[in-house]
Amino acid sequence: MSSVQIKRVEGKKDLKAFIEFHYDLYEGNPYDVPNLYSDEWNTLSKDKNAAFDFCEAEYFLALRDGKTVGRVAAIINHKANEKWQKKEVRFGWIDFIDDLEVSRALLAAVEDYGREKGMEAAVGPLGFTDMDPEGMLTWGFDKLGTMPTIYNYDYYPQHMERLGGWEKDNDYVEYFLKVPEKAPEKYTKIAEMVEKRYNLHVRKLTKKDIFEGGYGKKLFELINATYTDLYGFSELSDRQIEQYINMYFPLADLNLITVIEDGNKDNKLAGMGITIPSLSRALQKCRRGRLFPFGWWHLLRAIKFHRTEGVDLLLMGFLPEYRAKGANALVIADLIPRYVDYGFKWGESQVEMESNEGVQSQWGPLDPINHKKRRCYIKRL
Repeated sequence: MSSVQIKRVEGKKDLKAFIEFHYDLYEGNPYDVPNLYSDEWNTLSKDKNAAFDFCEAEYFLALRDGKTVGRVAAIINHKANEKWQKKEVRFGWIDFIDDLEVSRALLAAVEDYGREKGMEAAVGPLGFTDMDPEGMLTWGFDKLGTMPTIYNYDYYPQHMERLGGWEKDNDYVEYFLKVPEKAPEKYTKIAEMVEKRYNLHVRKLTKKDIFEGGYGKKLFELINATYTDLYGFSELSDRQIEQYINMYFPLADLNLITVIEDGNKDNKLAGMGITIPSLSRALQKCRRGRLFPFGWWHLLRAIKFHRTEGVDLLLMGFLPEYRAKGANALVIADLIPRYVDYGFKWGESQVEMESNEGVQSQWGPLDPINHKKRRCYIKRL
């Protein structure tokens, strides 16, 4: 008989324990970047996250002798299932001690939930949508994590191999990029050429553009259009878009956001690059994900005063018809001088599908180092 008890999360007390377990498990880890407690609460609360308009989920705790030893979320994204013609339950927010009995019990809870709902496979780690962290780290355990990604101990993928039945569904790569003293000539020459040949141009946004001029919504609509064929993607709803605009843009440094417009088509939005100062070290200084008493100061130093050495290349996307025209060179050539002015020394790409050679090739002049890999697994039910 198993010594592990699986408890379904019910009520605020259980949800608090679900969130707090990650802070307990990774206390003092030099590479893990914990999310803010408030962000986790809002994402996981069914009355706060707009993704619940088309998702349903249950959360599970693994207990032994009354102590939490693991957690997992079971999520069904109905919009994604309909888009990809699949019946899949996702697992996310998975954490566990190094005990195979615990990880087996947690994933069995997800599988059982999926079967109850008529699902045919379990996949993950995935969140509600692509705006949530995804993919289990399989290589690069000695590298600092980032705010938008998952960090996990090296025994996690070892458990997935030992449990049996779990197979690779999708692999991701991430790149470490040095910020040069100036934009490489390859980018600047291509940028000059596409400006002249295609009448594409850079536009820097203002807060008025974002909140009154409709550009906030346009950016997320561009994400819907450019990410539509990526693994597991489901389009962001209008309510989600409004939520993300109000969540992220009030404090955004718009110097680090570049959009490309097509002058031949009434300044149609052709592509964009959304980057942010690395918040990794600042978040590590937020005690158990709290802004108070001093966490807010560390975040403010990174966001407003650029007291950080790195920049996260958060979201980059270009409409298909502009990818071969070099629109990405316009974005990179515009942003690198700004990184230099801010004193950034390195940048980090976010998760890129291993098979997406087009995206990976754009980093060539920056001497990219593939320093992390991660995987989404699948198991037939």
